[in-house]
Amino acid sequence: MTSQPYALLEAVSLEVHYGGIAAVKGISFAVEEGELVCLIGANGAGKTSTLKALARMIDASGEIHYRQERLDQLPSHALIGRGLALVPEGRGVFARLTVAENLAMGAYHRNDRAEIKHDLDRIYAMLPRLKERAEQVAGTLSGGEQQMLAIGRALMGRPKLLLLDEPSMGLAPLMVEKVFEVIRTVATQGVTILLVEQNARLALHTCTRGYVMESGKITLADTAANLLADPRVRAAYLGE
Repeated sequence: MTSQPYALLEAVSLEVHYGGIAAVKGISFAVEEGELVCLIGANGAGKTSTLKALARMIDASGEIHYRQERLDQLPSHALIGRGLALVPEGRGVFARLTVAENLAMGAYHRNDRAEIKHDLDRIYAMLPRLKERAEQVAGTLSGGEQQMLAIGRALMGRPKLLLLDEPSMGLAPLMVEKVFEVIRTVATQGVTILLVEQNARLALHTCTRGYVMESGKITLADTAANLLADPRVRAAYLGE
């Protein structure tokens, strides 16, 4: 008998306020184990606020369940040890540290040195450009290289769930293609991914399921194929 997937992550009535402004308005959604799910929408829709709330980087009301545990009362630094990692918008690498030092920071909570070395070798094999620049200061890398470094650093924590916020932002088309190739590879390795991406076409062609967010609310939820075919999505986000 085949086991059924369960909701690795579930948000229930999630709300985020900045002063008197409601950025996220009581949304509920779930990500099943092994899925690659996207959250699309225009600038200001509340996508980044949603990810920050999930990663406990900002205060939110509502419930966040992860691996059947409540996360909404935990501090953000407690999440990496539970297998949840965020690659933030703007990449957020440690600019004055080398590539190798940035990757080491991703495993700061671990003490299994042999396994850390194994994971580092695996990431260098998947991202050979990082190996070539291992001793280079991260702040001198190109935007695409920094994005790859941010993903690699998150993977050093051995996440079960990877939150990716706008990985294509500011990158040249060729580098966007390479970064999304890495995202697909990571997904095939068993990491569940929730992707926030303004490039709706790219996100829906990459993921199997998606949510559309508008003005702080989830307005559509379906398979990626159905969302690509939906005339509302095509008109609003695909330029058709």
